[in-house]
Amino acid sequence: MERLAIGYVSRYATSRAKLRDYLRRKLAERGWDGESEAPIEPLVTRFADLGYVDDRAVADARGRALAARGYGARRLGQALSVLGIGDGDAGDARQHAADVAWQTALRFAERRRFGPFARDVADDADRRRAFGAMVRAGHAPEHIRKILACRPGDVPEQDGS
Repeated sequence: MERLAIGYVSRYATSRAKLRDYLRRKLAERGWDGESEAPIEPLVTRFADLGYVDDRAVADARGRALAARGYGARRLGQALSVLGIGDGDAGDARQHAADVAWQTALRFAERRRFGPFARDVADDADRRRAFGAMVRAGHAPEHIRKILACRPGDVPEQDGS
């Protein structure tokens, strides 16, 4: 089981919960009878103590990656939840997402050509679709409204809130 865990953490930057799930799945695939307790938790704890698994580093990396792609704080929260990363380890990543919320919203709008980055003035249906896309990307409604209210070419410089 240790070889499986080493192979997994050497390929992927992962969280404790993901490593735990992976080891459980691999044991089930190999026919673990389940009658005795599998030594998964001590192995996960040891890997965390050795620094092979670091939930805080994974949270920070995921937060920066999502922000670089223009995704907002809510989307980061969903990603961290899927990774099984608790609030204690996710604090810095969540703070970073809050600090760059306006810039990530602008980045997403630029990537998707919404609001000030559109080629033409959007009609109501296009604005609704853009609003929905930005909400799903995890952005705050007040930022979305400010961005989508801009005419093409009128890029706002800062949040102003």
